[in-house]
Amino acid sequence: MGITHLMVVAALLVLLFLPCAVAIVACADGLTGRRFQGRDPRQETRALRSLDRRLNAEDPPLPPVRGPGVEELAADLRRLGRQRRSGPTAESAAWLAAVIRAYDRRLSLASEALGLPHHLSALDGMDLDLERMRVEEELRAAGMRLR
Repeated sequence: MGITHLMVVAALLVLLFLPCAVAIVACADGLTGRRFQGRDPRQETRALRSLDRRLNAEDPPLPPVRGPGVEELAADLRRLGRQRRSGPTAESAAWLAAVIRAYDRRLSLASEALGLPHHLSALDGMDLDLERMRVEEELRAAGMRLR
């Protein structure tokens, strides 16, 4: 019975100290001071601080928006369209020409904003009038309310 008792005690000791032995072997590099394999601890600290600065830095400012928004262009086209058809511009040819130029410019900006092709700047006379009507219809088909 003495030998059996001794074997049971030995088995219990092995069971108690086996996890400790495994942990010591698994964490042996930490015990020897070699936490950064092949790297200088100061380099690692600098890299972590640099990463922290980049992650906590403010986002770069967005580039300024070029030109008016689509809603503003639609409102301008409605206003200029009313002035072009009637109002004080009918009395002055120079004023009417300025309103038509502004209307054409807004038409080209709106079509560029929506990615629609246009040839408003390259045409004149009846061809410009037809192109203006074509661009207006394309803008209406794209969902822009012009009247």
